[in-house]
Amino acid sequence: MKNALLSTGALFVLLSQGACGGLPAPSEEALEPQALSAAALAIQGCSPLAILSVSANGHDGNLPVQTLDDQLDTRWSQLGKGAWIDYDLGAHRAVAGAAIAWHQGHLRRSTFTVSVSSDGRTYIPVYNGVSNGTTAAAEVYPFIPYTARNVRVTVQGNSLNDWASITEVRICGQTDAALPLPAASLTWRGDFETGNRSQWDYIQEVSPDRLQVVPTPMREGRYALKTTVKQGDDPIASGGNRNELVLATHEPVDSEYIYSWSTMFAPDFPSVQTWQLFTQWHHEGCCGSPPVEFYVFGEEIRLSVGGSTGALVWRTPLVRGVWHDFVFRVKWSPDPKTGFIQLFHNGRQAVPQRAMATQFPGMLNYLKVGLYRSDTVTQDGVVYHDNWAMARRMDNVPLPTDLPPAGLP
Repeated sequence: MKNALLSTGALFVLLSQGACGGLPAPSEEALEPQALSAAALAIQGCSPLAILSVSANGHDGNLPVQTLDDQLDTRWSQLGKGAWIDYDLGAHRAVAGAAIAWHQGHLRRSTFTVSVSSDGRTYIPVYNGVSNGTTAAAEVYPFIPYTARNVRVTVQGNSLNDWASITEVRICGQTDAALPLPAASLTWRGDFETGNRSQWDYIQEVSPDRLQVVPTPMREGRYALKTTVKQGDDPIASGGNRNELVLATHEPVDSEYIYSWSTMFAPDFPSVQTWQLFTQWHHEGCCGSPPVEFYVFGEEIRLSVGGSTGALVWRTPLVRGVWHDFVFRVKWSPDPKTGFIQLFHNGRQAVPQRAMATQFPGMLNYLKVGLYRSDTVTQDGVVYHDNWAMARRMDNVPLPTDLPPAGLP
């Protein structure tokens, strides 16, 4: 493929465009073309993969192959919501994103989904979004790395009409070739589909009503876990209030795993200026902050790594009453040059791969899920957990089937 538009680290930019669709329907507005000067701007996190062929479920005379011709004044167009264009990589590759330049992207916003497939028949949605509507340059959409052969972009129209129209597409490979996806498969599920808590190793609760397997609300399947903590709940007499499930993972030093799960905070979940942990990887030692902790502080969901001397690496607004979907990739190591983390939240990359120590020297970690919080919190706290899994490669992680966050009925 020529490199006129997208060489390594370069953005392809729209030079001039006419109306969308070679033979526009009466409802397609004749948009004024806008000339943009060419620019070479770095694409962060996108290493383009070779594409064997491209197909689509239709076109208006503007062919699918024109999204790969390095010509900024050509495009693929198709009228109707659900129009799709599909890229065959010719072999299974580690796919981590898509770079898309939208026709008239500076004038309208396109709603779309990116899906991946290993066989060209069954597709997994990996990115659900809307273009920003302010640029005709390529926008890069990173997602959880998958081993896939086909990548499909499905468009649900744009902010002006129902046309799907794309000038150029590049499929982004996993950027760190030195860290390939592990070869093993799903190693554990904690999705409560047994109807009980038997998938977990230990239970820390003051009474059975604090960690209940319930039929609603659930993220997937038939059941989820409802965790309740009241002030004074201290089942293991170690400070703070808690009710938690424990999985004795004890991941070896230098091992790499991917964890996926969904968490929902009840509509009346307390808003307090103190810590409320809902997921943690605790060290074997008795005391102190764990090496990895997901928690709520005030009106934020946060991730901290490294214990009391560690770092706050991510935060996002706390939204109650909806499921938050997490995918967390970790290489476990006490060496900050060897260990790393990578986080996806609701199908989008929240923390790019980042090197840091994920274990304390001489101590392995184990997983704790539920709710653990400061004993100064007086209000009852309710958190739901579902769809827990642990895998050795991204494409074995069981993601929810609907990407938009699902909420309470």
